[in-house]
Amino acid sequence: MKTQILAPESENFELAISFLKKGVPIAFPTETVYGLGAPIFIAGAIEQIFAIKGRPSDNPLIVHIASLEEAHLLSEDLPDAFFLLARHFWPGPLTFVVKRKNTVPGIVSAGLPTIAIRMPSHPVARRLIEGVGPLAAPSANISGRPSPTTSQDVLEDLNGKIPLIIDGICSVGIESTVVSLLDDVPIILRPGSIAKEAIEVVLGQKIEKASCKTLMSSPGMKYRHYAPKAKMRLVFEKEKLRGPYTLSPMPSKGTRLLDAATLYSELRIADRSGIAEIEIDCSERNKIDPGLMDRLLRASGIDLSN
Repeated sequence: MKTQILAPESENFELAISFLKKGVPIAFPTETVYGLGAPIFIAGAIEQIFAIKGRPSDNPLIVHIASLEEAHLLSEDLPDAFFLLARHFWPGPLTFVVKRKNTVPGIVSAGLPTIAIRMPSHPVARRLIEGVGPLAAPSANISGRPSPTTSQDVLEDLNGKIPLIIDGICSVGIESTVVSLLDDVPIILRPGSIAKEAIEVVLGQKIEKASCKTLMSSPGMKYRHYAPKAKMRLVFEKEKLRGPYTLSPMPSKGTRLLDAATLYSELRIADRSGIAEIEIDCSERNKIDPGLMDRLLRASGIDLSN
């Protein structure tokens, strides 16, 4: 199979919708990272997503929707907090874990009674969802690799495995914030660009951080993720960095900028250049937002359960 890259303004855009309607996964940009999408009510298409990525079947997927009405197709007994937060942050990089409707194939949620739902803001993603319906769409990479933020990143991992990639820009650069609304007090399962404090302001209450047990219900949290081929060394003390490939939130001569929008592309650039070790300057950790810090810890293989 030859993988084609399609411009979003192409007159052949309907080709993308036709693939999805047939249950053939394709890759497309969202505001966070590229997604590998397929309609959630075609179980065979969801199975293909897991196979293409090499993703463990017990790792749940996020379902992307284009309207609040579609949330009712996926979940029952949506809490008031869902609508309050959705009206404030959607469309955007915030995912909710809620009760799954039993009409939704269990494979989407790795057999869990829950489902993760997000409404993306990217016009390409929204156009596809509006044309096809809710789409499951994990990151469009080989499982465990840095998430893709360009069409070339996707091609690097999935060339020949999917028929189509739609070109586009991922402005946020890291995956969405994930919040569980299953209990009276919401829980942050995965940090992202929407901060815990911003969610608390809208809700008018404090929310909790996840325990190791609750992390298992969140997409993208059960296994090591985002890892380059190069070894990653996180430097938490003030010391002279060895180089030759160093990222820092406060770059100086010889270092490269560390931020959420460019992290994954920097990890892939290092791999393409044959870099053996990537140093990350974390000595001023207060300048690194929690979502970015989470990705650094996971990519470096540091055990987050301690």
